[in-house]
Amino acid sequence: MTPPPPTQPPAQPPAQPPTRPAAGTSPSPRPVPREELDQLVRGEHGHPHAVLGPHVHEGAVTVRALKPLAARVAVVGEFGEVPLTHEHEGVWVGVLPVAEVPDYRLSVAYDGDPLLLEDPFRFLPTLGEVDLHLVNEGRHEQLWTALGAHVRHYEGADGRAIEGTSFAVWAPSARGVRLKCDANGWDGREHPMRQLGTSGVWELFVPGVGSGTAYKFAILGQDGHWREKADPLARWAEPPASTASKVFESDYTWGDDAWMSARADTAPVSAPMSVYEVHLASWRRHYDGSTWSWDQLATDLVAYVQDLGFTHVELMPVMQHPFGGSWGYHVTSYFAPDSRFGDPDGFRLLVDRLHQAGIGVILDWVPGHFATDEWALARFDGTPLYEDPNPQRGWHQEWGSHIFNFGRPEVRNFLFANAVYWCEEFHVDGLRVDGVASMLYLDYSRKEGEWSPNKYGGRENLEAVQFLQEMNATVYRRVPGVVTIAEESTSWPGVTKPTDADGLGFGFKWNMGWMHDSLTYMAHEPVHRAYHHGEMTFSLVYAWSENFVLPISHDEVVHGKGSLLRKMPGDRWQQLANLRAYLAFMWGHPGKQLLFMGVELGQESEWAESRELDWWLLEHPEHAGVHRLVRDLNRVYAESGALWAQDHSPDGFAWIDANDAGRNVFSFVRRAPGHPDLVCVANFSAVPHHGVRVGFPAAGEWAEVLNTDAETYTGSGVGNFGSVTAVDGEHHGHPAYADVSLPPLGTVWFRAAP
Repeated sequence: MTPPPPTQPPAQPPAQPPTRPAAGTSPSPRPVPREELDQLVRGEHGHPHAVLGPHVHEGAVTVRALKPLAARVAVVGEFGEVPLTHEHEGVWVGVLPVAEVPDYRLSVAYDGDPLLLEDPFRFLPTLGEVDLHLVNEGRHEQLWTALGAHVRHYEGADGRAIEGTSFAVWAPSARGVRLKCDANGWDGREHPMRQLGTSGVWELFVPGVGSGTAYKFAILGQDGHWREKADPLARWAEPPASTASKVFESDYTWGDDAWMSARADTAPVSAPMSVYEVHLASWRRHYDGSTWSWDQLATDLVAYVQDLGFTHVELMPVMQHPFGGSWGYHVTSYFAPDSRFGDPDGFRLLVDRLHQAGIGVILDWVPGHFATDEWALARFDGTPLYEDPNPQRGWHQEWGSHIFNFGRPEVRNFLFANAVYWCEEFHVDGLRVDGVASMLYLDYSRKEGEWSPNKYGGRENLEAVQFLQEMNATVYRRVPGVVTIAEESTSWPGVTKPTDADGLGFGFKWNMGWMHDSLTYMAHEPVHRAYHHGEMTFSLVYAWSENFVLPISHDEVVHGKGSLLRKMPGDRWQQLANLRAYLAFMWGHPGKQLLFMGVELGQESEWAESRELDWWLLEHPEHAGVHRLVRDLNRVYAESGALWAQDHSPDGFAWIDANDAGRNVFSFVRRAPGHPDLVCVANFSAVPHHGVRVGFPAAGEWAEVLNTDAETYTGSGVGNFGSVTAVDGEHHGHPAYADVSLPPLGTVWFRAAP
């Protein structure tokens, strides 16, 4: 939505020549008490426009300008040039010989020739009553169109173009707010902002300020201290270690109409979703260690993901954050894409290119806590504005960060509008919500006595629940076809139930239980796996209690956990075979899958955000084999609707044999109406099994569409020569069977021949 225009245009000259005061009279300036002028120059005047700018008085117009460093100031218009007199500590005043406010400019001289400038204090507010009402109610679903910095274009009375930027910030406890920016030499004295009623919103339109201008708000707290703050709704920011916000006006033209149209009619729960999780700063780097640009990523990352066949990418937080070592999880500017890679239109290009390549975009989003940097959200107006004032609820002990005040409507509004912002302004297809468990429980990571219960005496954070429900309901209503995904590690009921059924309203939930259990099983030597068989089958007990994503994320390959390859037992050949078999089992298991970058290379070292992936591994056949397998997994997955069209229903899955612990074998069938059945058989023992009788859903030929032990993946080549033939005869509850060969540490997929 385009930001609203001013409630009325800039002051214009009347249609008829202005009426001059009677001859022989010389009106005096409209008086302003000295105390009020003192307030103004101290930055404590809540309505500087009441003093500065043009004001009709005694048949003439008084103009005051605040130019503390100027040597001379004059007003210039059709009426001629009227010099202003210095009145008080940088305040200049004069009287124009006209009866109505004319079109005019300020002539301001410092050391050299005078500059001809528009007067910011002759413009009316750029926020209307509806905006302010919605801000007050905490229901402005497009908050970014009201607050923040917006470049605006007007036409002056003489036909000249007037370009400038309106600034608006919510700081309800501030005694005063000033704008500091490149345009005023970072001297905020001449740009005090006005408070709009009781909304807590401060606003100012500054002509001559355009896209690329760096700025901050100087906020005077009730304690008498000035604080320089980045704009909470800034659309762009300076690259770290600089901390200012930047004005940005997008001129991007999207090319993903076909994708967006199709997305609106898509139900993600019954569509394929194979997700490649990416930390953009360490996926690829330049030889000097610098990060790639959005443009480079829009070429190479898109081509890479498309080649591997992933349906989606999930980008670890791309919101502005000062410390790269936080991986983006300690955010300072929630509305600004990371400037390390370029400007916001560069990020639009990346999303657009991904969409044109048929790849969806999910963003990692962090509403549970925020960075402590004093120039950002922390104690924004001198009070705990965004953070919960109760230290038992407002401080995250595990992550050393502030927790949002979910009980305040304006804060919830800031967050759910931010979720909508990324979906609407950047066309993203989903949000993975970080740390949901930490939001839901008041005692999360706290000992006895370190938390206070809710009003019912429980440990549930009722305000956070309200926020999550509000966020999900708003996003799904406004942006059809998008998906929200909860990183929720407990058994909270109804994470993916609709909000009108008292659920949290997410589209999916990460299946952390499956991840933990399956990796624990794989860590055992094959000879011991028989005793842990249930760790691989238990997930099917609750597989349809929620809509699940199976995550092998960055959290599993960092902080001393080692790479996924190194988690596997045995020698190098066995580690690689285990990895390949595990991935195929994962792709066959009910639920969408997510794989962190580097796993597809068989990465040996654990992930480090400070360097790029070990791309040189692809020069080794055994690692290139893992890479080819992931590509084939995604290809066969996309072709096999049985693997995804009925993910959310138990009708889409049936065990063939869940109890073959002695041979470390698991077999099951995936099905969906209108798609051929797919049989998955995994052998997690270190020896091949020949002549294993496996039940099949029907007699006939079943193509071996995937075998992780194939020689092309550097396996041993044990298999079934491309297919097996099932014959009639009940076995393990299925109407047909075939005797198959199972490779060592291998998984095979069979699909009914057409």
